[in-house]
Amino acid sequence: MKTVLVSAVALIDIDGRVLIAQRPEGKSMAGLWEFPGGKVEAGETPELALMRELEEELGIETWESCLAPLTFASHTYDDFHLLMPLFACRKWKGTPHGKEGQSLKWVRVNELKNYPMPPADEPLIAMIRDVL
Repeated sequence: MKTVLVSAVALIDIDGRVLIAQRPEGKSMAGLWEFPGGKVEAGETPELALMRELEEELGIETWESCLAPLTFASHTYDDFHLLMPLFACRKWKGTPHGKEGQSLKWVRVNELKNYPMPPADEPLIAMIRDVL
């Protein structure tokens, strides 16, 4: 079974809310909410991939020094295994907006459980809650 490496982030605003993005129509698991990020390409570190994805998907810039390793998810889907490091980030430049048509929402940590998420993302909620 193929292992896919994906890097994700818990963007945390000044009010302690976390940004989640809704997977757009046409993508697998469309309609579910997730932590922003994406696949790590060949030659990239998880941090560099996340910096690239945040620019491509949300139109924001951050720096490797602002990405703090938080936890990771390891989940087997039907046709691949997902390994996803999750970083916390409190500093970035720009205002996040859905550049790929995805809806965004700033959510209090204790409300994250009210948003349907992919199976790999769900266990990350407790880790984020414990840190915040």
